[in-house]
Amino acid sequence: MDLLKTKFVPVAIDQAYQRRQKDTEGDFYRQIAGQGPRSNFENTTQGLYIADAAGKLIAYNNNRGAERIQALMEKAVAEFVAPKASPITAKKEDPQYHAKPPEGGLVVQVHTKILGGYSAPKDKWEKIFHAAIARDNLWITKAEQAELVRGNFPPVLAERIARFHLIDNTRGEPPMWTKEEVREIDVKLADGKISGHVTLKTATGSRGFDAEIQGIVKTTDGKVTQFDCVAKGNCWGEGQYSAGAPEGKFPLAVSFRLADGKDAADALPPQGSRFWIDGYLRPQ
Repeated sequence: MDLLKTKFVPVAIDQAYQRRQKDTEGDFYRQIAGQGPRSNFENTTQGLYIADAAGKLIAYNNNRGAERIQALMEKAVAEFVAPKASPITAKKEDPQYHAKPPEGGLVVQVHTKILGGYSAPKDKWEKIFHAAIARDNLWITKAEQAELVRGNFPPVLAERIARFHLIDNTRGEPPMWTKEEVREIDVKLADGKISGHVTLKTATGSRGFDAEIQGIVKTTDGKVTQFDCVAKGNCWGEGQYSAGAPEGKFPLAVSFRLADGKDAADALPPQGSRFWIDGYLRPQ
């Protein structure tokens, strides 16, 4: 960790954006990634890249083993030669990949955890996945905040939460729920208390989530100052990129808490908004 802090500038990105962006940031990323083994930008370029300020690739790996990454960084530092590089000025920004939270709205932190149901882990990686807590952000619009202040829970907000946030994303990227897969959604706000029930299920019944929702909303001077909510219930099934779920039905909890902006991750767009902000804010 000291090596990472003192000899590197860590950067975390969503390569699904950067490899597509038609702007200065995208150009620089593709310059680096294009020197590695995943240079076809029509497919994933996922991995760990070490590059210098001039955009020269020094090392690449797509392994999450701490020992292997430590060795890779040590080798990169030992072989590093400072380049002649000028500061990069962003000349353009692709608006499709630089989404900002709704003006006058709210950002809510979302955390997801499986509370039980796993069999004994086979190795250290399974053990990590079994204990994982996923992180995402929920965006609430200015108009929806106004409704919450008036004591109403907007139906469009309830649907956004159900379709894009009541998901098991603890092991990877899960499929979002379609409109047809929302079988029941009943969320109310009364006297500052959120209550409700949501049932989500695919057409085949192979994946679903049946959850009760409880929470608290507080407001001051026309602004939401507290949004604490938990959806908890029985979940089942898995997606193409989130394999390894517990057998049968298992307890899943999803918590929501108003962000204060102090965490750098508070600025990240919601996972469900990738490539279609309008569709996320106004579910079709």
